[in-house]
Amino acid sequence: MNKQCELIEKIYKDAAMGRFSTRKLLDNLKGRDNKITDDVESIFEGYSSFEEKAKEVLLACDMTPEEEGSITKMMSSMGIFKEVLTDNSDAAIADLLIQGLSMGVIEMEKRVKGAKDNVNKEHLKLAKEFLKFQEKSQKTMEKYL
Repeated sequence: MNKQCELIEKIYKDAAMGRFSTRKLLDNLKGRDNKITDDVESIFEGYSSFEEKAKEVLLACDMTPEEEGSITKMMSSMGIFKEVLTDNSDAAIADLLIQGLSMGVIEMEKRVKGAKDNVNKEHLKLAKEFLKFQEKSQKTMEKYL
């Protein structure tokens, strides 16, 4: 693996998984009267944007973008379905998203803080932007708790 692009690969995987999970969540919210839906859609769009940006950088590094495996996606889908079936209140959905976003924030903070001087400055900038997006999304969800 190209060491220069490891950080971007992590952004790509996290953003792709976030996009996948929020899309599944939105699919499960169809036909329901949740106030949170517009904010979930905004988070979905943010993840999609970061996924695309990271993909472009990976391709420029001559790397093939790889998403999480199908088992991880299946587990995520089942978890989302179960949670929405059990409690589809805005508070429960916000809690679910905050949990996922929190894991992403912690992982990205570690990677940003651990970035060595040899990390491309543009890659580090994208990582910091992705981290800010996740933190902002977390704050947005807190109003539903």
